[in-house]
Amino acid sequence: MVAAAAPQLDKLRVPDGFRVELLTDAVPNARQMTLGRNADGKGIVYVGSAQAGKVYAVEYGASGSANVRTVAAGLQLPTGVAYRDGALFVGALARVLRFDAIDDKLAAPPAPVIVSDRFPSETHHGRRFIAFGPDGKLYVPVGAPCNICLPDDRHGVIQRMNVDGSAIETVARGVRNSVGFDWSPVDRTLWFTDNGRDMLGDDLPADELDRVTRTGEHFGYPFCHQGDSPDPEFGSQRACSEFSAPAAKLGAHVAALGMRFYGGTQFPAAYRGNIFIAEHGSWNRSRKVGYQVVRVAVDGQGRAGTPEPFLQGFLQVDTSGRETVWGRPADVLPLPDGSLLVSDDLAGAIYRVRYGPDISPGR
Repeated sequence: MVAAAAPQLDKLRVPDGFRVELLTDAVPNARQMTLGRNADGKGIVYVGSAQAGKVYAVEYGASGSANVRTVAAGLQLPTGVAYRDGALFVGALARVLRFDAIDDKLAAPPAPVIVSDRFPSETHHGRRFIAFGPDGKLYVPVGAPCNICLPDDRHGVIQRMNVDGSAIETVARGVRNSVGFDWSPVDRTLWFTDNGRDMLGDDLPADELDRVTRTGEHFGYPFCHQGDSPDPEFGSQRACSEFSAPAAKLGAHVAALGMRFYGGTQFPAAYRGNIFIAEHGSWNRSRKVGYQVVRVAVDGQGRAGTPEPFLQGFLQVDTSGRETVWGRPADVLPLPDGSLLVSDDLAGAIYRVRYGPDISPGR
């Protein structure tokens, strides 16, 4: 496991009127987050991890203090977490587990119940992001088990199932690796990030922000990338015109992961209904990109705008051009008070972004 870097809040940049606080730096390999019980300004955020094999509960208060507990350990890639009716659901590679009445049992967590053990077990693109949709079903993506290949029907998809694990159905196909999705507050359509393939150079193809408008919709992988670029190996088999184009191109190799619509009222009106996306950052580019949180405005017709930087500074470039990375955003999560959490799996940290008229510019 890579040693955690120390959070460097003084290097983080946000638009005027915002500030960034450190909620905790005691969550190794912090990935997906989900909100548990929340009342009177106090709450619980559950955080999945991958390398650590653990799931954490972060208890936070209005003052900004946080207490971290381990609620599960010894799991295989337990990245995905979702919460429903007092139970915590965990996506751990081939299995989806459920921890009942978890909020009241943090000191002595219950044994998990297996909801499903029928998902593929390949670890390549095996980090699941899971969430309950407005239809009450649990959505589970299964990435392609490769950089580029022709996957079978169980891979390269986003699926959903009943809360008891029954009736698994494929919602979207041609999805290389989605590690983030959410539903529009306007029309309840599913939007998701998708990581583009590697080894086509610095600038191709772009990661995608996609929108599902019909069940079973195909988004092109492995035949077509970013809606308009045929794959060198598979592109001759099917035309790009056969598939759904992305709602927005996010940039090549930015590694777009967790995303959420912002429905709070703390941020200015221009931010409401925007999508916030955590860009984990490139590993295979001559000059690094990503390592930030961006926002994408979506209009009333479901049209996405151009991504704009929101939280930057995890990647530092000195005057000689030397690049240093100390943090990697993995997920975003709006809280009931309208602030925004950002997880960082390199520093093992969770940051809280607030807005207020008394906040000094640039911080």
